[in-house]
Amino acid sequence: MAGGFLLEIRRGTQSALLVIREADRPSWPVDVSVAADCLEVRSGGSCEAAALPAEVRLAPSSCRGLRRLPGDGLHLRMRLSRPPPSADLVCTVRESLKPQKNYVVYCQSCGDIIVKDRKFLRVLPLPSENWSALVEEWCCHPNPFARSTLHPQHDDCFLGDTFFLLNSGNESHVPESPMCCSETGHHASQSSSYLKSKENTRVICKRCKTMLGEAVSSDTIKYYVTEVIIQPSEASFSPTPRSQFVQSMVAQCLVELSSARSTFRFTVKGDNGKIYILIWLLNSDTLLVESLGSSSSHSVFTLFGDIFMPSSGPAGTWNAVKVLYQPCIKSRNKDLADAWENDIGVHPIKFPSETCLELLLILGLSTTSLPPSLRRMNSFQVAFLKM
Repeated sequence: MAGGFLLEIRRGTQSALLVIREADRPSWPVDVSVAADCLEVRSGGSCEAAALPAEVRLAPSSCRGLRRLPGDGLHLRMRLSRPPPSADLVCTVRESLKPQKNYVVYCQSCGDIIVKDRKFLRVLPLPSENWSALVEEWCCHPNPFARSTLHPQHDDCFLGDTFFLLNSGNESHVPESPMCCSETGHHASQSSSYLKSKENTRVICKRCKTMLGEAVSSDTIKYYVTEVIIQPSEASFSPTPRSQFVQSMVAQCLVELSSARSTFRFTVKGDNGKIYILIWLLNSDTLLVESLGSSSSHSVFTLFGDIFMPSSGPAGTWNAVKVLYQPCIKSRNKDLADAWENDIGVHPIKFPSETCLELLLILGLSTTSLPPSLRRMNSFQVAFLKM
């Protein structure tokens, strides 16, 4: 199929939106045939067909709303003849870590070992970010935890929303002292006031100099889930393309938090405290089927460009979350960002500032890959994140 197609499926409603993209030189009129397992387009004496993945079966009799949008192609809505298989459950960091097992922590960017063969006796979830304020609201006496700190012991692993805490101890594979590996490269012998700055609490990979986390205290390090891979000691390290990994980890965080806290709006903050993106989780039951076809006009961007099959191959299929977003860099959307930050229904999530910019780029490329009519919803931009 010269122009390729995009099929957005909702598992919950068993419905689908089909967009057959326009070829470089469309020839009208066009006849479109929809079968349960394939699509067929006839135009100018030629006939092109595209097979659907085995797990997707359409109900041709339910087709409705056929229309052509210039620059997009043909839009058509339909139902599925059978439910698609349920999404493969993605094992989150919270679910994968078990006590009494040995783990290795790798730098996601370069694969260098950060923490080697650490056995956790306790793997515990941390309370929400504002837990101390809630205790004060509920207690009729002074907060008994006011002077307490939730720092892990040597064999502990504490899990937060977007990070986990480990005790650095005498671990030889922990990165250099955070005081010595700030981005500025200044030595720890500088003034104590400068050493306390946020810049000098950054924990950086020795090999590739990527920020992995922050030093919370002299013996506690916070590692962000977007920067490291934690695996059982017996497992071998397998590299994952950066954008695929970031998409998956952020999508997991959004789905997990929306389920646990009944919130669908998020502010994405950097480690510098600035808001980079406003995200509204629209749905998490999406199955995407995409084919580039043979047209060169759609070869630049795809929804998941760095892992997409060659244009001559079969259609690719992904589980994804659909989000609305607004960038907030360079004071864009400042009023809306301020309103969201003061709204108790909006949950903040924090990543390294560089990762926030990576995520913004990924969202932008996803938006660009969509047909023009599907790129915006009200004032928000639309994007998909692969699970």
